[in-house]
Amino acid sequence: MREEEWVKEVSNRKDYWLCEGIIVKVMSKVLADKGYYKKKGVVRKVIDRHVGEIEMIDTKHVLRVDQEELETGIPLIGGLVRIVNGAYRGSNARLLAVDADKYCAKAELEKGLYDGRVLPAVEYEDICKIRA
Repeated sequence: MREEEWVKEVSNRKDYWLCEGIIVKVMSKVLADKGYYKKKGVVRKVIDRHVGEIEMIDTKHVLRVDQEELETGIPLIGGLVRIVNGAYRGSNARLLAVDADKYCAKAELEKGLYDGRVLPAVEYEDICKIRA
């Protein structure tokens, strides 16, 4: 089982993680003077795997931002997340707990083949809040 998990992890780990419908935070200092720094937006479209068309939540402005200038969003406990990288990439899960010291979270997969499976330590950058 562990070997199967490892193979799945390696095959699904990519250098890109953006996907439509997730909530991200803009961390680009270049966009700070425009008022977008540390503001949240929803990925509406992914362009060439690494660039996202982000609709800002508070202003509805649409920006094109590289994933290097974005950060994944973590919801409150009980909120829905999408696994954006690693073994269960593309799956939705419910956030069960957060370990701030280890920068990871505990999540339970929802729907599909792995419904109900608990992931005890998913790194923050591998999960992202889903737009409700």
